[in-house]
Amino acid sequence: MKRMKVAMTVWGNRISPVFDSAQTILLADIEDGKIVDRRREFLPRMVAPGLARMVAEKGIDTLICGAISERPSQIIKQSGIKLLSFVGGNAENFLEAYAEGGPLELFRMPGCCNKRENLVSHSGPLPGEVKSES
Repeated sequence: MKRMKVAMTVWGNRISPVFDSAQTILLADIEDGKIVDRRREFLPRMVAPGLARMVAEKGIDTLICGAISERPSQIIKQSGIKLLSFVGGNAENFLEAYAEGGPLELFRMPGCCNKRENLVSHSGPLPGEVKSES
């Protein structure tokens, strides 16, 4: 059984467009491709590096967010958390697709990624995505 703890910054029912100003986080436990638990937590107002440290302290395996500044991005990655950033859209749809290992390219934020850069996943291609060799 593979179990994973995922955090996603949310704004209403959407992925929060900017990590640095997020006020709510959706925490989900995924087991064998299924979401087995989910809950929302309000985030205290703090500067982005503090927010990144707080996320790291929650034992998260993967953080999903929209745009993120360089410093909090570094903190997240140095904490051993997989970072999927520069994604947007409906939070539940993304979470379901991610849990199932489905293609996620439709969730890329417009204008931030080109064929030579993979800014969405800082640790390689998204599940179901083939990295181009161009």
